[in-house]
Amino acid sequence: MPEKDVKQRAEQDAREGKSPSTQAGEFVHEEIEHVREGKHGARSTKQAIAIGLSKARRAGVKLPPPGPGSSQATKRKAAQDTASSKQGTQHRPSRRRSRAVSRVLAREGHSAASTKALSKQARTAARKRTASDRSKAARKAVRTKGARKRSMAAKKAARTHARRAR
Repeated sequence: MPEKDVKQRAEQDAREGKSPSTQAGEFVHEEIEHVREGKHGARSTKQAIAIGLSKARRAGVKLPPPGPGSSQATKRKAAQDTASSKQGTQHRPSRRRSRAVSRVLAREGHSAASTKALSKQARTAARKRTASDRSKAARKAVRTKGARKRSMAAKKAARTHARRAR
């Protein structure tokens, strides 16, 4: 069950016109924090992200279905999560099943949420996208960022540029 403030941050992102993936990012971030805190582990960074996306879909974030190349099971799970958000009434999860899942995840490692693992995941994900896709996403981010955050981002970019020029 996602924490209240995570849902509120995702709703705030929706009001600001940010993309569904940005809204879902709040849930993914929460899941990464859970792994870091030791609430449970994850076999891989991808698994931690998948759990976060599942929670986002259940909370009503309008994420697109998984693309080609993902398994039937993944597509089925995504459809199930989306359907559960539309029902309105949340069924109470089976205590026995919930406990079993928690125990299995507790046995997994915590290195999936390390900075190194997340960085590697981000790089491999970015590599799969074309330069024009990345550029288009950056342009949209600029539109939805707001003046203050845009200014902060520009200053950070200038610092990075200056550091690399040395």
